Amino acid sequence: MHDVVSLGSVNVDHVGYLADDAIAALERRYDWLPEPGETVAVSSVPEALCDRLTETSLGGKGANQAVAAARAGAETAFLGAIGADDDEFGVRNGVRAHGVDVAGVERVDGPTGSAYIVVDERGENRIATLAGANASVDRDYVHGRLDTIRDASCLLLQNEIPTDGVDWLLDRLAGDPDAPTVVLNPAPATDAAALVRHEAVDVVVPNETEYARLKAPLSGFDGTLVVTRGSDLVSVAGPESFEVAPPAADPVDTTGAGDVFTGYLAATLATDGDLRTAVERAVTAAALSTEAEGVQPSVPDAETVDARC
Repeated sequence: MHDVVSLGSVNVDHVGYLADDAIAALERRYDWLPEPGETVAVSSVPEALCDRLTETSLGGKGANQAVAAARAGAETAFLGAIGADDDEFGVRNGVRAHGVDVAGVERVDGPTGSAYIVVDERGENRIATLAGANASVDRDYVHGRLDTIRDASCLLLQNEIPTDGVDWLLDRLAGDPDAPTVVLNPAPATDAAALVRHEAVDVVVPNETEYARLKAPLSGFDGTLVVTRGSDLVSVAGPESFEVAPPAADPVDTTGAGDVFTGYLAATLATDGDLRTAVERAVTAAALSTEAEGVQPSVPDAETVDARC
């Protein structure tokens, strides 16, 4: 049995740290370029943009949140799919190295999912994703891991894998008193409306941009809503309502800060159960993670976070 199971995506990240004038030129050239802090799914990425993104690391919201939960002190498993290029990029071993159980990860033909990340001078990021092997995390895959999911204390979900398997899973969990606490990070926000409305979802964690896009479906949500706003106050609404201020930070790269927040939140809910403590640890961990480049390598450990809370 795991404290946390993260069912979702894993990517090879291609990152470029660009000057603001270079990013402005990209915005004029590519009208689909995400807004700061936004993640969008795309079908292709132009070669000219790829050439600007010269650094490579591991990411993907599902894997990132699993790593964060493990670093927070929770027994954590990641469920997802990697491609035939795993030997080249070391995806499975890279996630395992952070203390995450990857026994349920499946290897499929084709490439691992990928993300193309533009980081500006303030550390804000814009992310475009290609599904790759993440498209194989479908209903059949989920069905085969149902026991692992049911036995967890907390289930982490995002929106970078096919929704048919996630919908099917949530239908199985709805009304089950022994089901795990379901924490949903609705990113990308496109097509996430049905997920945030599902009765099996207990906690929804959007950032400011995602919340604005999902405000209508979230208006009927009766669980706990946790809205992150970068360096501004985190707002919690639901059975408990309060705000938490992030600690001061000197950001270098905000990529994955929301994943760090969500992973720490889930881990603390699973092992402690107190919502305010969970949010306080999560916002501290997220702020600290922005002070280093990359995502998974920048996740602070529990001792560092708890010393700052």
